[in-house]
Amino acid sequence: MTLYQRLSESSHPICLLFFVGIRLISLLAYLFGLLFTKNFILVFIVVMLTLAADFWNVKNISGRLMVGLRWWNETNELGQSVWVFETADPNRYINPIDSKVFWIALYGAPAFWIILGIVAILKFEFLSLILVAIAISLTTINAMAFTKCDKFGKANNIASSMFGNVSGTIFNRLNPFNFG
Repeated sequence: MTLYQRLSESSHPICLLFFVGIRLISLLAYLFGLLFTKNFILVFIVVMLTLAADFWNVKNISGRLMVGLRWWNETNELGQSVWVFETADPNRYINPIDSKVFWIALYGAPAFWIILGIVAILKFEFLSLILVAIAISLTTINAMAFTKCDKFGKANNIASSMFGNVSGTIFNRLNPFNFG
């Protein structure tokens, strides 16, 4: 099956292209940026901008469209940080191609950046290590948050279906107009 055929089977092919494209641009800019220019600051800025764009895109657009999940962090009235998870309707169709690409890229990116971090340490490139550490933190935060969001959504669906069944059964027993 060709890449075009797989993209045509995706529910959100443009979102999928942006999701994969932004991630690849940040990795390729880091790996090959110094081949085209000797200006490390320019490479640093390009990689940082693409990492920020990737973080925002995954958190707000790709996660919602491709797997029906979204998360954010807010501060409550006590000043404590609270994670908020949003899941799509459990009956919504999640395209298997979109889902597979999303989860593989979500977990693969931090692993790849960790390998690049080890290489930077072994080569004593500590300025590159700063950039890699930022990349690891951004991609890992997204991976952790979407993992928690997915678990929250599944647990919420199980709890609501169980509560719905239990409350429905109790209501039917207590309903004086139920003649069935």
